[in-house]
Amino acid sequence: MSQWLPIAELAAKVKSGELSALQLVERSLQTIAEKKEYDAIIAVTAERARERATNIDTAVKNGEQPGRLAGVPFIAKDNYLVFGAETTAASNMLRGFIAPYQSTVIEKLEAEGAICVAKANLDAFAHGASTENSDFFTTKHPLDKERVPGGSSGGSAAAVVLDMAPFALGTDTGGSTRQPASFVGCIGYKPTYGTMSRFGIVAMASSTDVVGTFARTVDDAALVIDVMSARDPLDSTTIDRDEAGYIDLSADISGKKIGIVKEWMSSGLDGGVKQVIETAAEKFKAAGADVQEISLPTLPLALAVYYIIVPAEVSSNLSRYDGQRYPYSNSEAVDLDESYITSRGTGFGAEAKRRIMIGTYVLSSGYYDAYYNKAQTVRTKLINEFRAAFERLDFLIGPVAPTPAFKIGENSNDPLRMYLADVMTVGPSLAGIPSISVPAGTSNSLPVGLQIIAAQRQDRALLGMAKAAEGLLA
Repeated sequence: MSQWLPIAELAAKVKSGELSALQLVERSLQTIAEKKEYDAIIAVTAERARERATNIDTAVKNGEQPGRLAGVPFIAKDNYLVFGAETTAASNMLRGFIAPYQSTVIEKLEAEGAICVAKANLDAFAHGASTENSDFFTTKHPLDKERVPGGSSGGSAAAVVLDMAPFALGTDTGGSTRQPASFVGCIGYKPTYGTMSRFGIVAMASSTDVVGTFARTVDDAALVIDVMSARDPLDSTTIDRDEAGYIDLSADISGKKIGIVKEWMSSGLDGGVKQVIETAAEKFKAAGADVQEISLPTLPLALAVYYIIVPAEVSSNLSRYDGQRYPYSNSEAVDLDESYITSRGTGFGAEAKRRIMIGTYVLSSGYYDAYYNKAQTVRTKLINEFRAAFERLDFLIGPVAPTPAFKIGENSNDPLRMYLADVMTVGPSLAGIPSISVPAGTSNSLPVGLQIIAAQRQDRALLGMAKAAEGLLA
């Protein structure tokens, strides 16, 4: 099948009657079935999707306005609460859980006529960089089935590149949207912290979790972001949306001041990836941008800070999964203590257990000051360095990941090597600033993304810069 038309065009054709919403849903479901071997999808919501499509087509025939995303299919990462299928977060601990309500952003998309057709695979509870930590199966890279698509939102990223839907939702806690987008070659957007509601999304680390958006183009991503962004009384961390919205973007980068992050361009970076980033910088210069090197001295500590703070929050957020409140439980336990221990012991995978133990350790008496408090102090220093950089620069650029997509099994027995896949994405997450991965070239025939970062609440400007980059780097 050919690639999808731009989202705005699809919706326009549905509203004009040239295409039907049901046609789009059936095309999406057919592609999902035909490409099942990539293991990108955990479950389809076919019955509900067809029902919603039929309702939209009826509304169009009756002269009603079905919304800006009328009939456009999309796929949600399986940590979003969505009607029509289980919500498992790819963990045995949540097998059998049927959402009693939907995520705020799902409701907002549906209010504009979008139709969720499937739930995508992920690393269980979003803990990972490859989808190999899924309790169900490992998603395969769309261009090379022996490689990973990245993680934790690997299923969502792969689904977009496999043309299963025009866009997909992921989450980004420390790179879980940007890194898979870089690996598979699509747009992956992480907004300013609080731009979109996280109500109804399975929590990982509450101080860095954000909604992530995957699409083929910046314009497609921007339209979806424009629909989802708003304050939500059900999520106290949400902020006001940009008054100008996130569409009709300015793609002029002439005169923009751009900093290449020195710490990301040093040893440990794949040679092909480095070449792609340097070539992108030269193209920006040729387009009239002022490109210069910048140093953020605290950045090399970001990964260590992240893997203290995030496991601490993980250990807190996962405490609710105790074998009592959700379907998964050891029914043969003789008392409550045994039920807790055996349910969590078998329900959680190895990575979840690792993060619970690390998090509980750094929060424990005698170690809280030595680890957690120090990490928060360094986090503040990093935030201040980003803020100072944006006082004289409009954007920062660098790689998304140190390598292209690695082979399945290559890092799975070495947690430290796996964690290093996040080394270039955790900094913006800790600072709560917006960041995007834009396809920029290839290394060894594998996609490489350029990471572009802006100051807090400068999402509209960042999307405009990304659109310019998209044109220059195509």
